[in-house]
Amino acid sequence: MAFDFIQTALAARRKNNLFRQVTTLDSAIGALIEVDGQHYLNFSSNDYLGMRQSTAVMQGWVDGIGQFGGGSGASPLVTGHTRAHQDLQDSLAQGLEREAVMLFNSGFAANQAVCQALFQANAHCCALRDSGHGYILADRLMHASLLDGAMGSDATLRRFVHNDCTHLETQLSKIRANNTEESGKEQDILLVTEGVFSMDGDQAPIQALASISEQHNAWLMVDDAHGFGVLGQTGMGSVEQAGLSQHQVPVLMATFGKAVGTSGAFIAGSQDLIDYLSNFAKHYIYSTAMPPAQAVATLASLQAIQQSEQRSLLQENIDEFRRLATVAGIPLTPSITAIQPIIIGCPKRTLAISQRLREMGLWIIAIRTPTVPKGTDRLRITLSASHHKKDIQALVDGLAFVMGELPDDQ
Repeated sequence: MAFDFIQTALAARRKNNLFRQVTTLDSAIGALIEVDGQHYLNFSSNDYLGMRQSTAVMQGWVDGIGQFGGGSGASPLVTGHTRAHQDLQDSLAQGLEREAVMLFNSGFAANQAVCQALFQANAHCCALRDSGHGYILADRLMHASLLDGAMGSDATLRRFVHNDCTHLETQLSKIRANNTEESGKEQDILLVTEGVFSMDGDQAPIQALASISEQHNAWLMVDDAHGFGVLGQTGMGSVEQAGLSQHQVPVLMATFGKAVGTSGAFIAGSQDLIDYLSNFAKHYIYSTAMPPAQAVATLASLQAIQQSEQRSLLQENIDEFRRLATVAGIPLTPSITAIQPIIIGCPKRTLAISQRLREMGLWIIAIRTPTVPKGTDRLRITLSASHHKKDIQALVDGLAFVMGELPDDQ
C-alpha cells in the first residue's frame, strides 16, 4: 500500500502521548475562549497585549477593506503592493531605524526566505561568491522555521549551545580556521538567534552576540517574533531594548501575529539586503501579498501600542504571576517575559495536568517533544494584558492544586 508509513507514524505518536490535533474555538473574547459550549480562561494565546480585538485593529480592518477590498490580488512585484503596504514598511523602517523593510505572509516564510536567498544553490549566486556556500550558525533552541530554512539552503548548518557565547566563539573560531586552511578565504556566516525564545521565554544575550559577530566578520540575524511589540521603549522589540544598530544586527525578522494582534511578518535591514531579497527570495516573489487591509490594521495596532498602557499592564501581570507562583511553591524558570513555562518532563503527566486544568476552566496547552527537547515537556503559560488579577490568582490556585493532585509518578 502506498504511503503506509502514515498510519504507523500516527500510531507511534498516539502510543507515546505525542499526538497533536486541532481544537476549534466557538468564540474568543478577551482572555476567554469557548470550546464545545464550555468557557475557559485562555493562558495559551500569543496575543500578549490583547490587541487583536482592540478598537484600533478592528477599525483598521474595516477601513482597509473599505479602501482596498478583501485581498491584494497579486504578488508584491506584480500589482499586489499597495500604499497600505508601503506605509507600514516606511513606519517600521523609521521605528526600527533600519533603511528598509519587506513584508511576508508569515514568520515561517520570512525565515526560510532569508536562509535560502542568502545561501541558494543557483549558478548565478554561486558565481558571485568568493568561496563556498557559507555557514548558518544557530542557537540550539531556534524555531523550526529557521532550522528548516537552513537545511533547505546550501549553507552548512551548525548549532551552538543555547545562549552559550563561549561555545559559539569556539564554533566560530573553528570555522574560520578551517576556512583559512582550506581556501585562504573567509566564507559567509549568518549567526541566528531569537530575541525571546518561544518555548522558554528567556532572552538572548544579543549585545554580546552582536560583538562576537563583528569580531568574526559574521552577520547577526535576530528572530524577534515574541519580543516585537512588547519590549523596548516604544515596543519595537529586543533590538530597540538592546540599543543595537542596523550594522550590529544586519537582519531583523519579527511577526505581527503575536503582540501586534494581526498576522504576517517582516524582514528589516539595509536597502541592499531588501533589494536582494526582492530579486532572489522565492517566498516573496512567488507569493500573493498580504491583504492591504491587514497592513492597515497592523499599522493601526503599532501606533496604538505606542500610545497605550498595554505593555505596562502585561508587565504587571507577569510580576503578579511570578510572585503568586513563588509563594505557592510552583517551580518557575528564569523567564521574565510573557512566556512562563512550567517544566513537567513527562509527556503523559503533562497531558494529564493540562486536561485536569481544563476541567477547572483553565486552558493551558501541553507542549511536548519534538516541539521541545525530550524530557522538557511542559505547560506553556502565556500571559496577556487582557488577564485580570483574579484570572492570575485562579491560574496559580489551579496549578498548585493539580500539580499536588497528580504527583511525579502519574
